[in-house]
Order: sequence, then C-alpha cells, then structure tokens
Amino acid sequence: MPLALYALTAGAFGIGVTEFVIMGLLPQVAADIHVSIATAGLLISGYALGVVVGAPVLTVVTGRLPRKTVLLGLMVVFILGNAICALAPSYEILMAARVVTALAHGTFFGVGSVVATKLVTPDKRASAIAVMFTGLTVANILGVPFGTWLGQTYGWRSTFWAVSLVGIAALAIIVALLPKDKEAPEASDWKADLKAISRTPVLLGLLTTVLGYGGVFALFTYIAPLLTDIAHLPESWVSPILLVFGGGLIAGNLLGGKLADRNLRLTVLGTMALLGIVLVLFPAAFLSPVTSVIFVGLLGLAGFATVAPLQMWVLGKAEGAGEQLASSFNIAAFNLGNALGAWAGGFAISHGPGLAGVPYVSALFPTAAIVVALIAMKGERRDASPALSTR
Repeated sequence: MPLALYALTAGAFGIGVTEFVIMGLLPQVAADIHVSIATAGLLISGYALGVVVGAPVLTVVTGRLPRKTVLLGLMVVFILGNAICALAPSYEILMAARVVTALAHGTFFGVGSVVATKLVTPDKRASAIAVMFTGLTVANILGVPFGTWLGQTYGWRSTFWAVSLVGIAALAIIVALLPKDKEAPEASDWKADLKAISRTPVLLGLLTTVLGYGGVFALFTYIAPLLTDIAHLPESWVSPILLVFGGGLIAGNLLGGKLADRNLRLTVLGTMALLGIVLVLFPAAFLSPVTSVIFVGLLGLAGFATVAPLQMWVLGKAEGAGEQLASSFNIAAFNLGNALGAWAGGFAISHGPGLAGVPYVSALFPTAAIVVALIAMKGERRDASPALSTR
C-alpha cells in the first residue's frame, strides 16, 4: 500500500479520538460546566447530528476543490474545533464546537474514501479504504483510553488540547505524503449528484449500512452493563476486555477489505451474516470470563468487517456520478445506525426483554440488512447494469 494512504490513516486516528473520548469524560465535563450528566451526554448526540447533516452538505460545498485541499481544510477545521472545545467557557459554546468538529469528521471520511480508492489499483480499492479506517480502530484501542486517562488526571480540557496536537501532526503528514490531485476535479453538479444518489440501488445500499451498523451499536452501547450485570464480571475487567474488542476491530477491518476486493457482494452478505450469528450467540459470553473475552473480540471483528465492504458497495452503486457525495452520505449512514442502534438497545432494556435480551434485539438489524441487500442485488440482476457487476 502506498505511504499516502497512511496520511489518511493519521487523520482518521485523530478524528476517531475526538468522537469517542468524551464518553469517558462526561462526569468531569458536566461538573466543570455545571450541567447534568444527561445534558452533557447530548454532546455525543450533537456530534453525531453534525456528522449526519454536515457530511453531505460540506461535501457539496467543497465539491469543486482539489481533494487534497479539501482534506487539509478539514483538518484545520478539526484542529480549531478541538481548540475551541478546550477553551469553551460554557455548555453552548462547547456544543457548537463539537458540531463544527463533526463537520470535518463526516466529510473527511467521505472524501478520504474516494481518495484512497484512487491511490491503488482497482483490485485493492476496498483494502485501501480499510487501511484508512484502521486509524479509527486504533483510536479506539489507544487514543481513547489514553485521552480518558489524560482528562481524568489533568482535566478534561487537556484531552482536547492533546487531540488538537494530534490534528496538527496529521495535517503535517497529509501535507508531506498525500500527492496533489493528478487532474483537476470535474465541475460538481450537486443537483445531478443528488439525483444519482436518490436512485433506488444507492438508497438501498445506504439503508443496508444503517441497519448493519445499528446492530453493532444496539449491543456495544450497553456492553459494560452486560458484562457486569449479566456476566457478573468485576468492573475492573471491562477496560481490558474492551481492548480485545479493539483488536477485533482491526482484524475485522482488514479482513473485510481483503475479502471485498475478491467478491464484493458475497462479502457484504457474508459479513452481515457473521455479525448476526455473533449477536444471536452472544449470550454465551455470559457463561464465563473466557467466553466473554472471546465474544467481545468476535463482536469487534464481525462489526468492523462490514465497514469497508459497505463503503465500497455504496461507492459502486453511485457509478462514478456523485461518488464523493455518496461516500459522505454513507459515513452519515454509519452514524445514523449508531444512534438508531443505541436507541433500540435502550428501548429493549426499558420496555422489552430487558438487558439480557439486547443481543437478540441487536441481531434483528443485520438480519434486516441482509434482506435489504438481497433486494438490491435482485434489482441489479434485473437491470443487468455492467457498472454494478460482481467483483
């Protein structure tokens, strides 16, 4: 893989840290800016909303610019957003800074996915996307635990200053390693791009992403109480077990990319099926500490094995027209799946089968995703479009 890909990985790492690290700092943030934990939790929802809404909008606005210029500009927004978070004197300013930073998140991954596919030969495009997303997985394994420790030790504002420094480092790496665009980008016609994305195959691809990733977060959002209250493990075990989850993320991410390069359709269906099986069997994790470790690792592997195939699938369905916007929409779809899954898991706990039933509710999502993907594939065969060929 070319070194330029790892410039995108560096940017993905910084963005991944800033998205997730606040989850471990909510008590400190709430106490410092004098709001409740629930109100502070909306900083996570606000970030997700910024990704969902901002990713496609900012992609349209920057569509005429060279992609390297766009990525550099997004990293500047990321750095400034985190610096404002560190300085924020009030909840309102902190929320605004989080939303602004989220704009960089969605568009960076959307544009970065397209750039990654241009840096390699066609038979390695899904693997290239997986390499970029490795930064997000490493952020969960190393960046988030370190950022949480830093914030708990030196105050939550120190974490955002540290993330700003990570952004500066990523900016320098992108400047040094990412080549300039080989050709000027075509004039973007956002109306035509939106029309291309509104086609049924693209919409079904986006829905598959929402449903697939909804299954991951319907369970993972509540992984800590599942391990402590249902599996009866000590709280001190949760963090080490989550490191295993992070290892599964990296393995699944790279595996999904390699398999998708060989057969994209089969990988989309296969990874969704694997995720569904892991979720249905997840109650076996509650039997012993060993099975808990195994199944948490399998959840990470199965969950992130879907990412590169889904991103590549939606790009393929855009058929070149509006692929950059389609890529950004798919990043928004991942975040929408996160929110939907977390809500569904919470609803199951409060109004359904309870905490122990969350794995079964979670498994409904990838099952539905497989049905949607099969409908989309049936439509492809009926239309016999060469642009949507199996690969």
